[in-house]
Amino acid sequence: MIQSRVQVEVRYAETDMMGIVYHGSYLPWFEIGRTTLLKEHGLSYRELEAAGYRLPVLEVGVKFLKPALYDDTLTIITTMAEKPVLRIQLAYEVYRGGELLATGQTAHAFIDREGRPVRPPPKFAQRMTELFAAKPS
Repeated sequence: MIQSRVQVEVRYAETDMMGIVYHGSYLPWFEIGRTTLLKEHGLSYRELEAAGYRLPVLEVGVKFLKPALYDDTLTIITTMAEKPVLRIQLAYEVYRGGELLATGQTAHAFIDREGRPVRPPPKFAQRMTELFAAKPS
């Protein structure tokens, strides 16, 4: 399992007239979590794109437990529980302090510039093998 944490500040534009975060605002936060997870583990999304790979979202789901509010500082925890082979499965948790506000998940697949499904690049596959072979100390 690999994991990352990143904080975001709720902007006014992400809320409705009541100051509650609009449900669609969670998806960009998941993207921030996803790209942070990859970057922290030596896999820059920019480098993947430059090499001709894309990771479109195939599935997305969100469960809202409590509302996030304007000006909240939120922590997005992103987890990849299993080594990806052809698909990447990610889970997300959104916290305000110690309070869980939402959970979510996304699934992604590698495609080339023409939109055809492809295997992950060798550098990505090797890094995933290293990360998932590592034993916690």
